[in-house]
Amino acid sequence: MERILRGLEPEAVFRNFEDLTRIPRGSGNEKQVSDFLVQFAKSHGLEVIQDSVYNVIIKKPATLGYEKSKRVILQGHMDMVLLKEEDSIFDFEKDPIPIYVEGDYIKTKGTTLGADNGIALAMIMAILESKTLEHPPLTALFTVSEETGMDGVVHLNPKQIAGDILINLDSEEEGIFWVSCAGGVNNIVSLPIQWEKALNDREFYEITIGGLLGGHSGTEINKNRASAIKLLGRLLQDLEEKVEMDLSFVEAGEKMNAIPQRAKAIISIEEDKKDALKKEVEKAQKIFQNEYRTSEPNLFIKIKEAPKQEKIFNKDTKRHFIAILRLLPFGVQTMSADIEGLVESSNNIGVIEIKENTIYFDNAIRSSVKSLKEEINQRIQWICQLTGASMKLEGDYPEWQYKKQSPIRELMQKVYQEMYQRPARVEALHAGLECGFLKEKIGDIDMISIGPNMYDVHTPHEHLSISSTKRVFEFLCEVLRRLK
Repeated sequence: MERILRGLEPEAVFRNFEDLTRIPRGSGNEKQVSDFLVQFAKSHGLEVIQDSVYNVIIKKPATLGYEKSKRVILQGHMDMVLLKEEDSIFDFEKDPIPIYVEGDYIKTKGTTLGADNGIALAMIMAILESKTLEHPPLTALFTVSEETGMDGVVHLNPKQIAGDILINLDSEEEGIFWVSCAGGVNNIVSLPIQWEKALNDREFYEITIGGLLGGHSGTEINKNRASAIKLLGRLLQDLEEKVEMDLSFVEAGEKMNAIPQRAKAIISIEEDKKDALKKEVEKAQKIFQNEYRTSEPNLFIKIKEAPKQEKIFNKDTKRHFIAILRLLPFGVQTMSADIEGLVESSNNIGVIEIKENTIYFDNAIRSSVKSLKEEINQRIQWICQLTGASMKLEGDYPEWQYKKQSPIRELMQKVYQEMYQRPARVEALHAGLECGFLKEKIGDIDMISIGPNMYDVHTPHEHLSISSTKRVFEFLCEVLRRLK
């Protein structure tokens, strides 16, 4: 098979990354990539453990002279967020990611790239296979299902991953050293549907809100990007008041931790209100486009005739559904008073879907303060009580608190300044990392998170900087050399 990334440096990093783009690795479907990593380890004569949930642990002895150095854990996750353009026929379970090179970037054609966190795996693999790099004893930790609740790290056996220093490679900005991150939880709201028979004299229409940028609900929640779900709530409330519509179907978003790019609803109205419906939709589109004229230049609302539906939500279900859409918190909830510019707590309503007779609202709540995470959950609980809905919490993961004394942070700051003649920034991250769970598993070891520049993560526009990847890899290798 032709190598698309042939000629890019470091060769081993991009060779491994391209191999990973050919293997299915959506969250919950990591067995094949897990087996691939096991075979990789065996082919290089390295000790390897594959646990019951398909986490992979690979150990490499220290090179000559580093035998007494502290053990370093290099960590990344196998799974990727699976998103694609609406009209794409791409199959994530069997098709290789359609990568191509454009200038300094590796891009794809209408799908997520999987640089989050495939590039971490590729860099760690390059270090493991290297015959020339000097380094301390290494443990490579590859976890599963990070994107959907960190199930892999939850099931880790602490005895298999002991170490002194942990370098997480799940960050997305070169020159920023992350030393703290938010905790989070998946809050699922369930609204029972009471159906009634649709009226024969009604006309049905499908309304779609789209063209939005979406993005990672942790790192891009503060960029004033629109939520298709929240816009849909505003539009449906307006239509209910102006044209007295009925509602029979809704779906929105694709992933809990991705800002929803599109939302769709099927409504019905009296035949003589067709013009009024179109007028209100056009009015809403102008309002939304004006509000998001800078951050969402391609926002649109489309309306088209839809096949007649047999049933609709009854009035109470319709009212409660719209109320939940309008009342659920979205976006930044609090900003940190301690760290300038840091989002302290947020919520993303990532997905709405109907399963049988229930509507589900999938929320990703994040906070670096545990009590504020609980406060958002309490607000959502009150919304449920007022609307006849219920909620459950899944995948609760802890925050990673800042540590004042960190030898690895000090070393990295020194090395980065020497290599690139500019200081690295030390910051806290609003997105969730596995470091909180890892600290609980391994103990109070020295941790830091780094990574190369990647953009539009968790969207079909995701792309990775080639030059930044090279710099971060060379930097990581130099740090390992100095840990003697």
